[in-house]
Amino acid sequence: MLDRTRPPAIYHIDRLHLPQPLVHYLDNGIPVYDTRINTEEVLKIEFVFQAGRPQESKKLVAKATAGLLKDGAGHLDGAAIAEAIDFYGSTLSIPSGMDAVNIVFYCLTKHLPSVLPVLAEMILSPTFPQHELDAYILRNQQNLKIDLSKPDVVAYRHITEMIFGETHPYGYNSFPEHYAALKREDLQEHHQKWYHANNCKLFICGKTDEQTVRLLNQYFGKMPSGIPVVADILPAVPDGPSQKKHFPHPDAVQTAVYIGQRMFSRNHPDFSGMFVLNTILGGYFGSRLMNNIREEKGYTYNIFSMLDTMHSDGLFYIGTEVGNEFKERTIAEIYSEMELLRKEPVDAEEMDMVRNYLMGGFLTMLDGPFNVSEVVRTLITESLPLDFFEQWVNKVAHITPDELQGLAQQYLKPEEMWEVAVGG
Repeated sequence: MLDRTRPPAIYHIDRLHLPQPLVHYLDNGIPVYDTRINTEEVLKIEFVFQAGRPQESKKLVAKATAGLLKDGAGHLDGAAIAEAIDFYGSTLSIPSGMDAVNIVFYCLTKHLPSVLPVLAEMILSPTFPQHELDAYILRNQQNLKIDLSKPDVVAYRHITEMIFGETHPYGYNSFPEHYAALKREDLQEHHQKWYHANNCKLFICGKTDEQTVRLLNQYFGKMPSGIPVVADILPAVPDGPSQKKHFPHPDAVQTAVYIGQRMFSRNHPDFSGMFVLNTILGGYFGSRLMNNIREEKGYTYNIFSMLDTMHSDGLFYIGTEVGNEFKERTIAEIYSEMELLRKEPVDAEEMDMVRNYLMGGFLTMLDGPFNVSEVVRTLITESLPLDFFEQWVNKVAHITPDELQGLAQQYLKPEEMWEVAVGG
């Protein structure tokens, strides 16, 4: 009989195992990472093309190419593609990140033979209709106008541009004229150059079997190979002292504050430690920044810190929006919390709380085939070994307060932080 007067026992976690995917290869060499955890009769297929900003020949071409893939392909227009996918209860999304384009598709296993031809035509033979491109340009120009009315969006744009440079793939910002300059030929060229077998990885999970792989090979095993992809060669990041800037924003009742600096990718040996340190500072609801600036001072509704990783670089930043009259005091408290981490080791109680919180997050990453496949995809696309997950968990489980203090002294230096305030 369950005794509801007693809470469930808390178990200590110090090791987790990432289920290893099966690896298949299509006839043209495309690797297929198969997380075969059979549960319900549903599966997920994810194509990843390294066709993001580092591969652009023109600003915003990567985003536009991904955005218009499903708006016309072969003999199908956008409405026909949407109807075919919807008819079988499938879903399709195409998120476009800094480094890659992910084509994410869910369907019932039994319907894969019916919907895969549509997906193949969309990926292999997009038409990029001119009227759809015109609508895309207008829609994004209007959305950009709305975004630029928000101080937090403007602050993020400024700080990334300041840190990486206005021409760097990770630093440039979009403007209406960039959208207006897009041509149909630009999208066709980007697709032909980067959407090919030598630049594609496939991730499948759920109720997969050999028939799933055979169908993928039937429709994608003859995808053209294209030119072999070489490592990203990115322009140099500006070398100079950090800056602190305030940008007026008409009629803003709040000021957006962003403070940060260039960091590194997951490949860096200090990533796992900084992952823990960031969580303590501002990476969850019980963080020091939340306790101080929201709970104690009442300056803001939300404040956070972020360790943002890209394939070839990274960014650490703190963001919040506060009343205009609290801007200077908020900035001072942010630096005060950084200094506290530099001067004093984290105590045992806080260390245990953060460690348990992060271990719970790792458990969520392994909860079901879809989540496991996302972990596998992250590791593969960021050129990490599959045992990185276990190494990451082990570091979080055993990192010491002294190690965290050393990382704070190395990376949380006020004189190296860039600072942006946008508002009144």
